[in-house]
Amino acid sequence: MSQSITAAAQSAATAVRKLSADAKEARLAMLRRVVDHCKMFQGADLKRSIAQASIALSIYFALVAAMLVLARMGEWGFALLLSPFAGGVLVKLFTIQHDCGHGSYFKSRKANDWLGRFVSILTFTPYSFWRDAHNRHHAGSGDLDRRGIGAVDTLTVEEFHALSGTEKLLYRLYRHPVVMILIGAPFYFFVLQRFPIASAPPFAKNYSGLRVKQILRSVLSLNLALFVVYGGLVYAFGLSAVALAILPGVTIAAWVGTWLFFVQHQYENAYWARKPEWTYAEAAIYGSSHYHLPKILRWFTGNIGLHHIHHLASGIPNYRLPECYRASKDLTALPKMTILESFNCARLALWDEAQRKMISFRALKVGA
Repeated sequence: MSQSITAAAQSAATAVRKLSADAKEARLAMLRRVVDHCKMFQGADLKRSIAQASIALSIYFALVAAMLVLARMGEWGFALLLSPFAGGVLVKLFTIQHDCGHGSYFKSRKANDWLGRFVSILTFTPYSFWRDAHNRHHAGSGDLDRRGIGAVDTLTVEEFHALSGTEKLLYRLYRHPVVMILIGAPFYFFVLQRFPIASAPPFAKNYSGLRVKQILRSVLSLNLALFVVYGGLVYAFGLSAVALAILPGVTIAAWVGTWLFFVQHQYENAYWARKPEWTYAEAAIYGSSHYHLPKILRWFTGNIGLHHIHHLASGIPNYRLPECYRASKDLTALPKMTILESFNCARLALWDEAQRKMISFRALKVGA
């Protein structure tokens, strides 16, 4: 009797291992299909790129001009009503700058860089600095051995326990949504990006940064451009009118953009791994969300909600991401995150390597 039980247990264990191996092979086969599929959608369409950029820039400049005129007329309330629309279009422009940084918006690198630098004056974001930091993020997304600049700083449970009391407090503050989004986002866009800062925060022990000389020129050249452009506007329209026309829109764009960047990688079943387990394709598809937004919001956000496709093939311009998604049964079968579901991400702060999921500080206390 005991022999039959042992044999049954061994048979069950063998079946589980076979199932696990089969599931892994099916997963790898799906990833290979998706990689091959996405290759077909890489490359810019010059007419579509020019049309998209021209429309977004025209709308933004028209809104800013209207707010300047309204402010000069003393209609401050009506001017402020246009700020959310200006902020939304600025998010769209940031996604265009983002594509330029990946070299996907035009076939010419010079064209990408020139448009990216021009839009950076509107987004207050140093183009070359952000491009290099963001491409590092792509190269090491989901890799616990290569965390650093260009990403939301994320600690494992073990790393958090190893911090000092002060470092734990700093990390808790950093991960609090009020600090990170409402306060931190505009502070980063307006203030921190004016300085060539690329070093690790106090709580990050595993961190890859950039050297100051790699980013100094990008930061200082944008600062000069900001002084010339907005200084000229202040001279023409006055400080109050320019502040009303520019600052609220950029602040709104900073809030939205930072939230988007956060939820695209900081969800419960995200992907984090160490080498040699970590792979680029798995990190892209399983470590980047499909943030399923209403159609109008997809326009304002440049389809960046299809973030898993973007991370797998950053050479796909934003306007081709929906085409790529709809043409693949593998991609359409993957999980989606709704706006309502995304609010749950705000509480997540630590990667639990044992459970292989993101957890909150509260869950850490419960499990202690």
